[in-house]
Amino acid sequence: MAEVATWSYGLAAFAYFFFGLYIFFAWRGALPGGVLFGAVAVSFLWAALSAANANEPQLVLALGAAGLDVLRSGAWYGFLIVLSRPLWAGRLRWPAALAALVVLFQIGALAFEALVGSDALPLRPLLAAWLAHAIVGLMLVEQLYRGVPGTSRWGIKPACLALAAGYTFELYLFADAFLFARIDQDVWAVRGIAHALLIPLIALSGTRSPSWTLRMSVSREIVFHSTALAGAGLYLLVIAGAAYYVRYFGGDWGRALQMTLLFAGLVLLGALLFSGALRAKLRVLISKHLFSYRYDYRNEWLRFTQALSSADHGLDLGQSVIRALSDLVESPGGGLWLADTYGNCTMHSRLNHRQLQVAEPLQSPFCRFLTEREWILNLEEYRVQPSRYEGLVLPEWLSGLEEAWLVIPLKTGDRLIGFVVLSSPRTPFDIDWEVLDLLKTAQRQAAGYLDRMLAAEALLEARKFDSFNRMSAFVVHDLKNLVAQLSLMLKNAERHRDNPEFQKDMLETVAHVESRMRGLMTQLQEKRSIDPPRVVDVVALLRTVRDLKRRQRPLVDLRLGAAVSCEVTAHPERLERIIGHVVQNALDATNEDGSVSVTLEFASAERVHVVVEDNGCGMSSEFVRDRLSRPFQTTKASGMGIGVFETRQYLEEIGGTLRYDSEVGVGTRVTIELPMSRRDL
Repeated sequence: MAEVATWSYGLAAFAYFFFGLYIFFAWRGALPGGVLFGAVAVSFLWAALSAANANEPQLVLALGAAGLDVLRSGAWYGFLIVLSRPLWAGRLRWPAALAALVVLFQIGALAFEALVGSDALPLRPLLAAWLAHAIVGLMLVEQLYRGVPGTSRWGIKPACLALAAGYTFELYLFADAFLFARIDQDVWAVRGIAHALLIPLIALSGTRSPSWTLRMSVSREIVFHSTALAGAGLYLLVIAGAAYYVRYFGGDWGRALQMTLLFAGLVLLGALLFSGALRAKLRVLISKHLFSYRYDYRNEWLRFTQALSSADHGLDLGQSVIRALSDLVESPGGGLWLADTYGNCTMHSRLNHRQLQVAEPLQSPFCRFLTEREWILNLEEYRVQPSRYEGLVLPEWLSGLEEAWLVIPLKTGDRLIGFVVLSSPRTPFDIDWEVLDLLKTAQRQAAGYLDRMLAAEALLEARKFDSFNRMSAFVVHDLKNLVAQLSLMLKNAERHRDNPEFQKDMLETVAHVESRMRGLMTQLQEKRSIDPPRVVDVVALLRTVRDLKRRQRPLVDLRLGAAVSCEVTAHPERLERIIGHVVQNALDATNEDGSVSVTLEFASAERVHVVVEDNGCGMSSEFVRDRLSRPFQTTKASGMGIGVFETRQYLEEIGGTLRYDSEVGVGTRVTIELPMSRRDL
């Protein structure tokens, strides 16, 4: 068996050498990778020296190989302990101590064998030491595997399987030797190649375990062809077994059936091997489950979400979406089409792309295809093989867009909100399953951001309309009061048109109404109050309100007491308007022979009350409590129900309050509380 042993250990040395060289260039400084390199290097020296000793047996070579075998044991023990270090915490000492004792036992047994010899002993220490080495190795592997959480075993599982298999081989070899006091030469001869066969599993764990910091990968082509060859071999074994079964039990027809089955199996194997669809599926299966991906997904996703959540560098959200998607596939930019309120997708944003004045209806065949299939359209592939996109009809404008490369639909839920057209990449870029999966996930994230942006814009627009409508309602209410003044003036004009005093009053009223209407129109156009807040004399304002109502009956009784002036901070025209509104409501609710009074009261050093009282029809307590302050609620046939709502809203805006006390058939008392200006305190 010397020749077999030479080839076995020689091939093992060859395998360990190239594996160690690969680890050396792939190592990035972490402790597990360094210890693994040391274990592989010592294993290479052990295999090389064992091959030399098998070729030309010499005592020096035998002792050297045995010594390196001890070092190899210690190195692999060290690798297992380093991997287990994060799991064992304070318990790390006893496994390390046990491993050290086994290595010392091996060293002592080897020294005893070299110096004294143990042929006369019933139990040889050397075999016992190597048997203990195998048992402790299996224990360390078992502790490592059991200590790793189930969700994390995917990375470490191949290495544990390989080392467990190696220690099991050692256990069989030395247990047999220990029992029968001799080493099985056949098993010893294949020991080297047996350990070399474990290298691919350890390498696979290296590719799956980032903590080792080994940039290890295996050629996709090698794995593809190896897998295909292994599958073909397994298939042929099954066919051969079936053919043997047919021949054995087929009687006179056995040999003919065997040849027929073998021929049919070979034909089917050839068809499968030359099947492009099967080869493609096998490539995708291997790439998905055996290799690291093209992208560093953590960094890509952080960069993508950062681009979407903070549109900066002069880019709006639409341009940020284009940039985030294009960076994934090395594209310089493109265009973003979003659906508008009319059901058309129009260009919303562009990045390094020309402006296109085109609109694509959401009900067009193209948009329906994107909605139903949710495919990433590779236009280069479509131009070469349109049959792959069965049912796709490109719009004319997109067919003529030479720089267009990828079309990415933007869907949120089951609704298409638009699509992105990316320009041709800067460098040749293969679109495979991984790129498509990433783009599909990214487009849903981008679509969510864009959908929220569109919803926010729609909400803002609705709020603008709501604000405009509310302001319009207030303006219309004020116009109604101005029209009422003009109507009253025209009604009195037939009786007093020849009265010079009335003519003077009429001109003043028309001038006042014209000024107020012009101000209201300006306020409506600018969508804000044109009357800035300032200090207002409430005494003078109440006199103005009384004078404006002097043509109405009953006359307004103004009760100022000893007050000469009282200043508050407010918008003069708005404050005059709301107090005038309250007074007008009192006049409307009171008969001509009734009474309406306006009283100024100082509630405290900081607050002043304007009290409007009448003895008119009054209101029920239910109406005052439930409906009075709500918009569009009124008891007047020609009322709009806006005045009280506007009054309360404005008073709260300037820090005031509004209180109603009313009883049906008795009258109403309205208390307007205003904060006094600090200049007046």
